[in-house]
Amino acid sequence: MAAPDAPDSRPLSALPSPAARIAAFVSILIGGFAGGVIGYTLVDLQCEGECGLPLGIGVFVGAVVAAGGMSIVAVLVLRALGEWREIERLEASRGGTA
Repeated sequence: MAAPDAPDSRPLSALPSPAARIAAFVSILIGGFAGGVIGYTLVDLQCEGECGLPLGIGVFVGAVVAAGGMSIVAVLVLRALGEWREIERLEASRGGTA
C-alpha cells in the first residue's frame, strides 16, 4: 500500500485561498457602491425637477459598470497571485532562486 501524501505535497489547484476570494468579492462590492455613488452624483448635478428615474438609472449604470470593471481587475489579480505562488513553489523545490 502506498504511503499517504505528505502535507507539503498538495495537489496543484488554480483555486485561490478563501481569504483572497473574500477580498476580491468585497472589493467588487466596494467598487460597485462607489460607481453607484458616482452615477447618482453625475445625474444629480445635471438634472432639475423630477429626477427619480434618471437618478435610478444613473445609480444602476454606474454600479454595474464599476463592479464589472472591478471584477476584471479582481480576476487578473487572483490569477497573478496563483502564478506567483506557483513560481515560488517551483523555486523552493529546486532549492534556490533562478
